[in-house]
Amino acid sequence: MKRLFDVVLSLMALIMLWPVFVVIAIVIRLTSSGTAIFTQTRAGKNGLPFTIFKFRTMRLDADPYGASPKNGEDRRLTRIGHFLRETSLDELPQLLNVLQGDMSLVGPRPLYVSQMDEWDEPQKKRLRIRPGLTGLAQISGRANLTMEQKLELDVQYVETRSFSLDLQILWQTLYQVLGRESIYEKRYSESQATRSLNR
Repeated sequence: MKRLFDVVLSLMALIMLWPVFVVIAIVIRLTSSGTAIFTQTRAGKNGLPFTIFKFRTMRLDADPYGASPKNGEDRRLTRIGHFLRETSLDELPQLLNVLQGDMSLVGPRPLYVSQMDEWDEPQKKRLRIRPGLTGLAQISGRANLTMEQKLELDVQYVETRSFSLDLQILWQTLYQVLGRESIYEKRYSESQATRSLNR
């Protein structure tokens, strides 16, 4: 049922939003050099790597695995990049990942493959299901949460997931996006300030 819901909703969204995709792609190409779509390898279900799609928000010379921007004034962001990030429009191409079956609409956000080595066995439970376009951590504090808190919420979702919870997460995600809640992390880890997660 979850997979059917993912396919139907992502396909409907792609059909309705294709003009938005075209406009964003054109603006990116006109305001910065490089492709409109940014791709990166992330850890999927069972830890299997897959290619994630996003609209490019950073300049070509920026380290794709570097620290996430701390604010909209980060010089690595393109002229339109900060707007795309702050409105979460940069995440729209991941609807293609959902349609392909690499991701789900709701689930733990897909992190770097290299980060799996940092997790203990309970935290690795987040790999039991497809990663999501949004998740419990994203509606529970997002930028205000540390890595450890996000992982804890990811595991909590895996252990308590249900169709009704997915609907609640999707609704609250829409509410937060429309409310322009801050996406810039305050603190990466409870133990140390290291490079931020790249959403």
